[in-house]
Amino acid sequence: MKVLVVGKGAREHALAWKISRSPLVEKVYCFPGNAGISQIAQIPELADDSVNTLADFAKKERIDFTVVGPEDYLAKGIVDHFESLGLKIFGANKNAAKLESSKAFAKEIMDSANIPTASYSTVTDLNSGIKVLERSSFPIVLKADGLAAGKGVVICDSLKSATSELTEMLGGKFKDAGAKVVIEQFLKGEELSLLLLTDGTAVKPLLFSQDHKALLDGDTGPNTGGMGAYAPVLSGTSELYEKINEKVTLPLLNELKKMNIDYRGVLYIGLMIVNGIPYVLEYNARFGDPETEPLMMLLKSDIVPYFTACAERTLEKLPELEWIEGYGATVVIASGGYPESYKKGEIISGLTDVDKDCVVFHAGTKFNGNGGIVTDGGRVLMVTGTGKTIKETMDLIYKNVGKISFDGAYYRKDIAHREIKRI
Repeated sequence: MKVLVVGKGAREHALAWKISRSPLVEKVYCFPGNAGISQIAQIPELADDSVNTLADFAKKERIDFTVVGPEDYLAKGIVDHFESLGLKIFGANKNAAKLESSKAFAKEIMDSANIPTASYSTVTDLNSGIKVLERSSFPIVLKADGLAAGKGVVICDSLKSATSELTEMLGGKFKDAGAKVVIEQFLKGEELSLLLLTDGTAVKPLLFSQDHKALLDGDTGPNTGGMGAYAPVLSGTSELYEKINEKVTLPLLNELKKMNIDYRGVLYIGLMIVNGIPYVLEYNARFGDPETEPLMMLLKSDIVPYFTACAERTLEKLPELEWIEGYGATVVIASGGYPESYKKGEIISGLTDVDKDCVVFHAGTKFNGNGGIVTDGGRVLMVTGTGKTIKETMDLIYKNVGKISFDGAYYRKDIAHREIKRI
């Protein structure tokens, strides 16, 4: 098979890495790609990154299957367009992707399906929003309705800070994504991520994982797209999975069917476990990032047949996914200033010194024209590894994080701290 991976981040690097290891795959392409991805996949030279251009390439090169990484392509309808041309593709179609591209839409579905979630209000103007805030208890969560690259969620501790943040959101901080804002009750518990492969009816779960969204150690500072993740999570028991399946997953899929929404692809469920009850924080219509990186390293099964089965509605015929014993984790090395303004073009050193036991997935990198690799984003690299215990895993990763450097490099030093304390 020839496989095209769409996207340019570490998630796409991890997916391309896993796909390239499949005996079914002859060649992997990736676009737009990055410096790291170019070492395992061919980056085609295309005029632009539009859906039409990608479809034309897939037809010309006779691509057998396409895997979509980023949410913005799903929201643009890349799956609908490819399928209209008879091209096989893995991902949620445009209607299904609304689960992620509109938080208000997701909340409405959760309400109608009686799925446990935090109480909320949706506002489009400041006066209405301030009235909601004035009758709220704090902390409170503000969420830009649309896609904001993982940065559209802010936790506010006071009426003053919430009013200021709401003013910025509705005033264009996240452009059109913040034209509508969800004001949501703050839930306190343990946050988990559960990714599921589905063909709309059958479901194959991946391991429970945990993302670290806050920028600073101790889970403090502003929210980011994720500073690290690990899997599996000890608190993610089989009993908890059954509860989620009963109260969250099946009600959602049934509700989508009632709405004639054909959901095929990966379903990401962001959960807060409160006194044993799973509450849904968010749905994403794509692989989580940085959860995907350790999950792909831990996955023993060939992922390609599962992707094609989702697209062809034959997932029920496949066995459950198999996993390597132990733990997997990733630590993000970010540019100084992220998630706000940051410099690009900083020379990265030490990549060739990393142990073979680790894989460095590139998030924001490019070649500088002299054969060197430089920074090209807020999140730059994701150092990923596995081990028999979580401590062994984190020791390996941090030893190798220390080998990599660039001006302004920053990373959290406490990834997986909850799991380490549990053991």
